[in-house]
Amino acid sequence: MAAKIRKGDRVIILSGRDKGKKGEVLRVYPTEERALVSGINIVKRHQRQTTTQQAGIISKEAPIHLSKLAHVDPTSGGPTRVGFKVQEDGTRVRVSKKSGEVIANG
Repeated sequence: MAAKIRKGDRVIILSGRDKGKKGEVLRVYPTEERALVSGINIVKRHQRQTTTQQAGIISKEAPIHLSKLAHVDPTSGGPTRVGFKVQEDGTRVRVSKKSGEVIANG
């Protein structure tokens, strides 16, 4: 199945602690159906000291389920669903269901 959410996409959070926040997808885990979004789902982890890093409690992003994410519409800035369209030259592009605009490939 074609990936509707890809690395570099602008997404909005639909539910949970970070509802309404927007961010950029840093990485997608297709087998786990999760994505890593910048500035979203921040968790604190205890870090052991290494040669390059100091010990202590650090904050980092944790993966969030794809069902909690929606694309940001290019025109309105709100959440939208994604569809696919075949252009005249034969290439498939992702389009916003709300505005019909092509979603730029991250």
